[in-house]
Amino acid sequence: MPANLSGIMIRMPRLSASTELPADVAAPGYDRALLKPGILHIGLGAFHRAHQAVYTDAALTAEFGDWGIVGVSLRSVDIVRDLAAQDGLYSVVASSAAGDRAQVVGSVTKGLSGTEDQAEILALLADPAIRIVTITVTEKAYGIDPVSGGLDRTHPSVKADLADPTSPTGVIGYLVEGFSRRHAAGLPPFTVLCCDNLPTNGRIVRKLVIEMAGARDPALASWIAGHGAFPSSMVDRIVPAATDVTRALAEELIGAEDRLALSTEPFMQWVVEDHFLAGRPKWEAGGALFVDDVEPYEKMKLRLLNGSHSLVAYLGQLKDLTFVRDVMAVPEYRALVRRHMAEAVKTLDPVPGIDLDGYMDQLIERFENPTIAHKTQQIAMDGTQKLPQRIFAGAVEALANGGDASSAAYVVALWIAYVRKTAEINDPRATELKVAAAGMTADDPSAPFFAIAGLFPPALTENSAWRARVNAELEKL
Repeated sequence: MPANLSGIMIRMPRLSASTELPADVAAPGYDRALLKPGILHIGLGAFHRAHQAVYTDAALTAEFGDWGIVGVSLRSVDIVRDLAAQDGLYSVVASSAAGDRAQVVGSVTKGLSGTEDQAEILALLADPAIRIVTITVTEKAYGIDPVSGGLDRTHPSVKADLADPTSPTGVIGYLVEGFSRRHAAGLPPFTVLCCDNLPTNGRIVRKLVIEMAGARDPALASWIAGHGAFPSSMVDRIVPAATDVTRALAEELIGAEDRLALSTEPFMQWVVEDHFLAGRPKWEAGGALFVDDVEPYEKMKLRLLNGSHSLVAYLGQLKDLTFVRDVMAVPEYRALVRRHMAEAVKTLDPVPGIDLDGYMDQLIERFENPTIAHKTQQIAMDGTQKLPQRIFAGAVEALANGGDASSAAYVVALWIAYVRKTAEINDPRATELKVAAAGMTADDPSAPFFAIAGLFPPALTENSAWRARVNAELEKL
């Protein structure tokens, strides 16, 4: 909020469709008054608004069509009200050492809340105008059983949606009820595009949807299996949680108050399997890459970026370093990140069009970005949901190929030490983790964690040499 010459703070007008933006601020390059919804997005958080919505903005500018986004927040009401107050507009500020660049995004036409607008959300899922449903709800929201890989029937939303399927609360429940309404009406299904950090995320969501559908109607499950489309995708952009600093910078750049302003990095990436039932936006106009098989790209990102991020997060939490950039500023810790990447890259398949050495250099540069305030605490949450694909899977492959997976053991030790140190763990299995931490012994401190059902793959729990390496790293910590 700027001050006038008398030092009195002046409140800027709220960002809206009538705001006259400075010439150097990118604005929607299409007529928003003509925009109709074609995408329903579940998980209206910062990442979606700084990633898929930005790609859709570019797509609409390049080739206009009925691809507006209706954003759904399953829990929050505030973001829906803020969107309405700003005519669906918000700013994204991409920052680096070279400076700050602001963009106002207009592809989100409306926000809805699961707590207040369930009927409207379900009506949209049944509306043939909605051709794609995209999702960013984090790994834990899907209700995946860690042992079977199917539905966790004790997960609160899964349990509720199995009991009352026509009044869903969780993401899988909403998808199934949407499919059910279309099936009953003789309408074609929508395409489901998962954008969360799950390996082969489209196949995982398809499995969960078909299992829940089968629990209520085998014919519905068969219809979804035969007619649905669940392409996998890999997404990448570092989007820290917004702060007052974020909003103040955006206000300075766009000349208006924006309570939904986001701060991010210039880099963004989206790799998508090109399997859509009823068309899609021209996302390649924003740089999206369409491929037949996204798995090599997913594995690359999960093991190099996300795995290294977990290392940085737990190291930062143990060393009281608030941001990723703070950890990377310590030469010894930076070297540990490099070591981890060097180990993880050996487990990757060839990735078409990607120079892996250059990709790793780029990751280091992104982690070091002095303008991005990405909290290690934010990355450290939900370790039981993240580590299996980020760390454990690569360790299994490294050991099978004759490697020692020493850096993976180090990350596991960091995580265990973090759990032991932290009073309040933000993790869906927090109770089990605290029981494990309380049961640690001097001779085999990691044993209670390896005993947590379905967490570590058998190839790791049964590898005494690798477990001894984890214990050795714990002793050093």
